[in-house]
Amino acid sequence: MTWLAATAAIVPPESTQRAIGYPSLFLLVLFGALVPVIPTGALVSSAAVVAFHQTAPFALALVFVTASLAAFLGDAALYWLGRRGMGSKNGSRWLEAIRARAPEERLAQAQGKLAEHGVAVLVLSRLVPAGRIPVMLACLVAEWPLRRFARGNLPACLAWAATYQVIGILGGSLFPEPWQGVVAAVALTVVISVVPSVWKRVRSAG
Repeated sequence: MTWLAATAAIVPPESTQRAIGYPSLFLLVLFGALVPVIPTGALVSSAAVVAFHQTAPFALALVFVTASLAAFLGDAALYWLGRRGMGSKNGSRWLEAIRARAPEERLAQAQGKLAEHGVAVLVLSRLVPAGRIPVMLACLVAEWPLRRFARGNLPACLAWAATYQVIGILGGSLFPEPWQGVVAAVALTVVISVVPSVWKRVRSAG
């Protein structure tokens, strides 16, 4: 599976963590922000588990800084590409990719919340599974400049990195071996990602 290969890339021995682990985490989260097919939350949690079991000082802080910076830069790049597509007569494949991942119903909800709450919605969108892209598209439709989007997205990325890092720390504290904590953290992030859709289906069926 993709996440297994990605996790393996960020779980090197402690002696090579700085040389391989953090750059790998940065690139994977950055790529995952641009092309939302990589479970970046699981990656951050897995990296936090490994850092929790290390003796190196500031390992958890480095995971937090690496993940939040990569997420912020990836979001900013995707938003910039989306704005270019909005201003182009022919659009762009990036804009089409954003639209494809934002169904009309989700987009309408995001636009309403954005109009009501402003940049605060960006923070929530980063924490809610599948919430980031509809809100980003709503910002594009509202013609937010990149600077305004980035200003609201910075605390969103910080909150996102902190949340998934806490999940990793919890997984790492429960098990003596790092790989056990990684499995627990990944399982928990998967559960978190599917619960909203399952709950929505249950409510619709009822």
